[in-house]
Amino acid sequence: MLNCSQPDLPSLFEALKPVFTLSSIRPVMNTSTPTRVSIDFIMYGILGVTWRNEFVEWDPEQCGTTWITIPRKLLWVPDVVINECMEQNSAPFVPYTYVYHDGFVYDGQPVRVVSSCRLDIYTFPFDTQNCSFTFNSYLLRMTAMEIRHTLTTGEILQLSKEVMATMGEWYLVGLTAETLHTPASDGEAYQFVRFFVSVKRRSTLYVVNLLIPSCLLITVDLFSFLLSPRSGDRSFFKMTLILGYTVFLLIMNDLLPVTGDKIPLINVFLCLCLALMVASLLETILITNLLCGSAHYSPAPRWVRVFVLHILGRLVLLPPKSREQEDMVIQNPAAQGVRAGITFYLMSSATEINVSSLVEENNEAPEQKGPLDEDKALQELRSLGRDLEALNLWVQQQLSGSQSAEEWIQVGLIIDRLLFLLYILFISVSFITMIIFWLK
Repeated sequence: MLNCSQPDLPSLFEALKPVFTLSSIRPVMNTSTPTRVSIDFIMYGILGVTWRNEFVEWDPEQCGTTWITIPRKLLWVPDVVINECMEQNSAPFVPYTYVYHDGFVYDGQPVRVVSSCRLDIYTFPFDTQNCSFTFNSYLLRMTAMEIRHTLTTGEILQLSKEVMATMGEWYLVGLTAETLHTPASDGEAYQFVRFFVSVKRRSTLYVVNLLIPSCLLITVDLFSFLLSPRSGDRSFFKMTLILGYTVFLLIMNDLLPVTGDKIPLINVFLCLCLALMVASLLETILITNLLCGSAHYSPAPRWVRVFVLHILGRLVLLPPKSREQEDMVIQNPAAQGVRAGITFYLMSSATEINVSSLVEENNEAPEQKGPLDEDKALQELRSLGRDLEALNLWVQQQLSGSQSAEEWIQVGLIIDRLLFLLYILFISVSFITMIIFWLK
């Protein structure tokens, strides 16, 4: 028991000077008595450590106070360390400790810990990280110093949530603690107090800046299938969209994580969006080639007409037109030219058949009509017939080529609609799958 000459702080400090000379000795009267160190751990708070110094005790009435602040270097302080601390503590140093009249010492130190947590960023930005903080003495065994946590895990969790309410991109979701013992080489044991902390990332920033723009651009790319593939508008639009999305990814690259053992799911999502845009552009190039270059193609094979025009066409609600419908809707000049050529050819044949009667009439009435060379007229009519026959053959070939082109155009329209439906199906399945993984 310390004796103060007067009830004031200078007298108390003078009475404590014999204790300061014992700062290198663990403050117990019997070395077999362990010093019980209590740890208060609060996230974003102060690491509070308390223990009892058996060398210090005074009468509050005689000394005039129940507590006093003493420089840390004048008292014995337990060598409590944090095993996961990777760097030197950069928090401001507090040089004082609180000493109470019953011998209890409170040492409150702010600690900035760069922990060696193993990050699992697979579900970024909806990830939850689990970190551990282990407190133990660096030298003293369990027989010399016992470590325990003062507050319950529920109280620590509540206090930490109040402190972390508006700090950073993380919020606290769970906190547990356990006491461990590790044997030493001399048969004794070290005591550890380990806190397990679970923090969840605030995902609003990443959803607004990454996910929503990507979904909107994919939606725009999806509706671009409504543009006509015969013109270049659809391909130009898709190329512009891919270029804009690539620039967007380069700008937002700093928001993506760069550490971890696994590739984040959001990286897969962004790559999938870009791959879908590129695939839709390749599909547009294929369809445009079919629709615009079909006049130079050979007739479609039979299996293409059967499988694509009849089976897939009915599947995507684009059935082939029947021959009767095609004959009814043909109103182009080429068809009319064929009909006129055939009619004219028939008329010329009729004229050739009746040429003899025409010559006889001319012979009967020479005074009304000039002389007619019968052989020359027959020769000219035969030449005209051969020309009309060649013209008829040419028009038939043109109609056959036009029919082949129409078949390839129909094939292109069917494939375009089929790939559009597959595009919608693939996007829906992919997005639902990723949402399920993110919500796990």
